[in-house]
Amino acid sequence: MSEARAEIMARLRTALRDVPADEAIEDAPVARDYRRDGTGADPARLRDLLADRVADYRATVHRCGADELATTVRTILAGHETATLLVPHDLPDDWHAGYAGTIYRDSANFPYPLATLDATDTVLTGCAVAIAETGTLVLDAGMAQGRRAITLVPDHHVCVVGADQVVGTVPEALARLDPVRPLTFVAGPSATSDIEFDRVEGVHGPRHLDVILLHGAPG
Repeated sequence: MSEARAEIMARLRTALRDVPADEAIEDAPVARDYRRDGTGADPARLRDLLADRVADYRATVHRCGADELATTVRTILAGHETATLLVPHDLPDDWHAGYAGTIYRDSANFPYPLATLDATDTVLTGCAVAIAETGTLVLDAGMAQGRRAITLVPDHHVCVVGADQVVGTVPEALARLDPVRPLTFVAGPSATSDIEFDRVEGVHGPRHLDVILLHGAPG
């Protein structure tokens, strides 16, 4: 063994001297004493926290009642000059009532062509749950959410969050979710940075995210 190799191996042995044997690791109990419940805040405070955290991620937050949802959606789409709007097949019509642009519906029987999905301006969906402490929206391809591709490819995503969908912590959110479903966790618009910390948006998903936070449940 060369001198350099011997030195490396000696350093590894020194660094690993306090690591227990594999058998001890396997038998060690898993700590479950982390906090599972919410922040202890009332629902209105949780919504405020969610709004603050989502805004920190450079998403735009809109707050309204369920009866104002269609008006809020139209205002958002007008601001983005949306020409084509894609919605899941089971999205309620009254979410986008009065929108005069072109609306496409995606479904398993009539999927929106992937070849043209990239040219779609905006997708409008609901979500499964929203986590206040982390500012995270979770989609599971359930009601009013559609398949994963339609929320990752278009440049603009408008997501509606009902008041009863907001929880405080990640454990609370996971308790509501089915782990076998296709879960997508959204924390603001898609963004990444290179080694020089130059921010690039839209690489892994929409560059623009508008979150509509309702006072009550969506219709």
